[in-house]
Amino acid sequence: LFLRKNATGAFLAVIAGSGLTLLNVIFMVREVTHNPAKLSFASDLAWIPYPPIHFHVGLDGLSLWLVFATALISLVAIASAHKLADDPAKADKAALFYAWLLLLEAAIIGVFTAQDLFLFYVFFELTLLPTLFLMGQWGSDRDPAKNIASTVQFFIYTFAASILMLGGIIYLFLKSGTFDYRNIMAQVAAGSFRLSPAEQMPLFLVFFFAFAVKTPLFPFHAWQANAYSTAPSALGIVMAGLLGKLGTYGLLRLCLPLFPNAAREAAYWINGLAIIAIIYGGLVALVQPNMKRLLAFSSLSHLGFIVLGIFTFNHYGLDGASYLMVCHAFTTAALFLLAGYLEERKGSSEIAEFGGIATKAPWLATCFLVCTLASLGLPLLNNFVGEFLILQGAAFYSFPYAAGAAVGVILSACYLLWMYQRTFLGPLAAEAVADLNGRELFTLAPLLLIIVYMGIASGNFLPAQSAVNQSILKQSKMNVEFKVRNEANSKAEAVNGN
Repeated sequence: LFLRKNATGAFLAVIAGSGLTLLNVIFMVREVTHNPAKLSFASDLAWIPYPPIHFHVGLDGLSLWLVFATALISLVAIASAHKLADDPAKADKAALFYAWLLLLEAAIIGVFTAQDLFLFYVFFELTLLPTLFLMGQWGSDRDPAKNIASTVQFFIYTFAASILMLGGIIYLFLKSGTFDYRNIMAQVAAGSFRLSPAEQMPLFLVFFFAFAVKTPLFPFHAWQANAYSTAPSALGIVMAGLLGKLGTYGLLRLCLPLFPNAAREAAYWINGLAIIAIIYGGLVALVQPNMKRLLAFSSLSHLGFIVLGIFTFNHYGLDGASYLMVCHAFTTAALFLLAGYLEERKGSSEIAEFGGIATKAPWLATCFLVCTLASLGLPLLNNFVGEFLILQGAAFYSFPYAAGAAVGVILSACYLLWMYQRTFLGPLAAEAVADLNGRELFTLAPLLLIIVYMGIASGNFLPAQSAVNQSILKQSKMNVEFKVRNEANSKAEAVNGN
């Protein structure tokens, strides 16, 4: 805000701030991966005396790579918006645009690192504020009324769903006496904190609803395509790459260990919704005339994969889901970045406006092809590893679910390759577009490198996530065994009483 009259200075300041965040995360990698189940770099500061709410944050193996993805993708998104600072007509508002993007990055990192449930909710809701202003004021649709309509729809959907979660968090505090997540899990391990089946299911549902809308999961996805297609390019990169992971992260981090019995009882219909999302997202993507809307429905399909992996309750599914969260973040962010470059050149993201541009823009076509192949799950690129593990976990859980998910893999190849063919191959449909310049290639390069690296070196990422997933499965299984023992004891007492 101090640099609001100096757009270039504001851009450089925000780039520096986001870059330092990324460097800090990189320096944290070695310590966190050395002991991934332990909470590292923790900070626990008293915030509100009563109820006892703390600013308690920290990193473990599950949150580490999501925070890394947030830092890198946010830096790329900010760098891609450099034209705001270069355009004199928009320079007066550029500083505010960059400030909102930086606040959104901070809120997302806060969600992934919060160890206090109330603080988690604060950060979860804080992501709405910068998104609201960025979409409303800088939406890419030519009709301002559509930008406002998409913004209001997004806000109402996500706010209404997450306010219910606040009630669940307050109930957990009244039951346990603390908002601290690790304290609650310690009480669970000690047997001093238990939720009856009558308590678990309603609490599970309010948390699940909040996370399912944020993900989004079918049928809570109505806001997604409009929001993704009308968001300004830089915001679209962050929304598509990161916002959905807040929901899947919450399902894995909170719903499974806190409400394991309810999660298992609800798993069949949740996995049914995941399969519908996978297939429905693919079928709707096939008929989309707009590139950004096609990518939005592609994202719906891939997020269905992640939810399916989480609710398989085995380490293959959970490892695949947590890995695909990070991989999908990079792949989708890169595709939306490239779609933004195309939109800047043509003033539209309608696929019919393009065609045959590969001959005039070979670097653009090559980069888009790499990201497209990664998104459809080509071996040696990042998404393949997560999707393979999820299919394996689904097969162990229930083979029909794995078969349904496999249909989604086939559909993804159909709509993504068809989009690429209509956009880049064939005769030149209209005037040629400029190829990627050096600045655009430099902005895109980190995403391309990580897409390839995560495909060939998954062993550098998966062990840290797997260690935390094993802990989540252990906590979940312990609660289920406790329920079984209680039921057995109740039956024995009834028999003895008779």
